[in-house]
Amino acid sequence: MNDSAARQLISRISGGHVLIAGDVMLDDFLFGDVERISPEAPVPVVRFQREEYRLGGAANVAHNVHALGAHPILVGVVGIDEAAERIAGELSKLKMSADGLVAAADRCTTRKLRVVTRRNQQVSRIDYESDAPLSAGAEEAIVERLERHLPEAAVVVVSDYLKGALSKRIVAHIVERAAQRKVPVIVDPKVPHVDFYAGATLVTPNHHEAEAVTLMRVRTSEEARAAARAFRDRTRCRSVLITRGEHGMWLLDGEGDHELPATALEVSDVTGAGDTVVATLAAALAAGATLLDAAWLANRAAGIVVGKFGAAVVTPNELLAGL
Repeated sequence: MNDSAARQLISRISGGHVLIAGDVMLDDFLFGDVERISPEAPVPVVRFQREEYRLGGAANVAHNVHALGAHPILVGVVGIDEAAERIAGELSKLKMSADGLVAAADRCTTRKLRVVTRRNQQVSRIDYESDAPLSAGAEEAIVERLERHLPEAAVVVVSDYLKGALSKRIVAHIVERAAQRKVPVIVDPKVPHVDFYAGATLVTPNHHEAEAVTLMRVRTSEEARAAARAFRDRTRCRSVLITRGEHGMWLLDGEGDHELPATALEVSDVTGAGDTVVATLAAALAAGATLLDAAWLANRAAGIVVGKFGAAVVTPNELLAGL
């Protein structure tokens, strides 16, 4: 895609509606200075400076969709706890609705607490989570939220982090209902759920996930090409985008193969880069882009976001500046 076409696509993104269903999380950062090692154990002593909260998981996908100028509709599960209130507060700051979130009394909100030094070096991480299957009531409530919001969506993203929000029934319901409305479904997958994604428009494994599913090595372009076809056959999806880190991306679009070289100038943190990729793909498709053009733009967005710390977002101005 040339620069003129890219500018036109970016300008069209504003206004498209994207439904994001999946594992909603809160990223909690404790920042501080390390000046000594504890006398009690061989661990650093961190002097607290500040705490910062960010939307994570499916909520980070929604945040990325919002930052690009499109309209996210977030559907997922939270607990009845302080972390859920924090997520609602962060969504409110962005003028994003929490109407699609189901509050389940039998589980906690997924929260990742990271202790980080001034130089953005992670000292430790504590995960608060329940990855147990949803109760029948919570699953029914998710289906109800999907039925309520699917008619608004031009694209659906399934953001799977294996935290319990996506059962086989829920994913099948999304794929079936989206197909009835001719709405694309993009899946950010996890290997144990590979059989859930049959019928999806596009699945976006990283190269480790592609290797695990296909039992094939992915190091060269030819290996990526073969793995993409094997992955499609295994999952029974329509198209596959393998993200390959410093090697860029490989897109299998129908019978067409496309290699997208990496664009990052500096890599600071790859956390949440997959969220940015699927959000950009969805926002671009909602704006009427072809899958190849959407992947091109997502590749550029990934190159920007890995230069930032933690789960971050990319704006249209940043995309334009890179052209």
